[in-house]
Amino acid sequence: MEPMRDKPSDTRDNLQRIGNMAKPKPRHPTRDAVARSRDLTRDGLSREGLRRLAISGEVERAARGVYLSPAASRSPYRDLLVVTARVPNAVFCLLSALTFHRLTTEMPHEVWIALGLKARTPAIDRPPIRLVRLSEAPLTAGVETHLEQGVPLRVFSAAKTVADCFKFRGKVGTDVAVAALRDGWRQKRFTIDELWHFAHICRVTAVMRPYLEVLVA
Repeated sequence: MEPMRDKPSDTRDNLQRIGNMAKPKPRHPTRDAVARSRDLTRDGLSREGLRRLAISGEVERAARGVYLSPAASRSPYRDLLVVTARVPNAVFCLLSALTFHRLTTEMPHEVWIALGLKARTPAIDRPPIRLVRLSEAPLTAGVETHLEQGVPLRVFSAAKTVADCFKFRGKVGTDVAVAALRDGWRQKRFTIDELWHFAHICRVTAVMRPYLEVLVA
């Protein structure tokens, strides 16, 4: 008896099944707290599939090209997560950093970020951002990395933020800078040496000196 041979159509079907098994499954946006649409489509998820997930509520379209998982959408740092996805080299500063470190009761209406002097101005539709440009030394000093939903957020330290507030007191207000200094000192968030160090970097030693003297008096 002759052995049974696959029909041409059966062979094509078998090859198709093997090919489908070899294809990686499309990346699901809820696998990550934050995902860019370009990464998801590159990994196999169609734009239509992504749109349906957003309509069903499985993900949130937080900004143009940025999607959040349900947990990330509920995060108190939701806006920082969105901005980090769009501008990964940004450092959160001034009022946003004060809020992060719980050194102010004010809730900023904008996300404050610092970038280099020659960095490209980011085009973000939402949330609204406030951009501060810094030279290399004050941009790289005092940067901390905090994980939120597995996403690294770059935030200036409490001491560096206080010095920045004195430097940009025309933008945030001297009263905000002084209140942050007093609250941080009372909470033992920094030392005089740390404040003095960042005052030198931000070139605000003359401005901060009388306030620091009051603290240690």
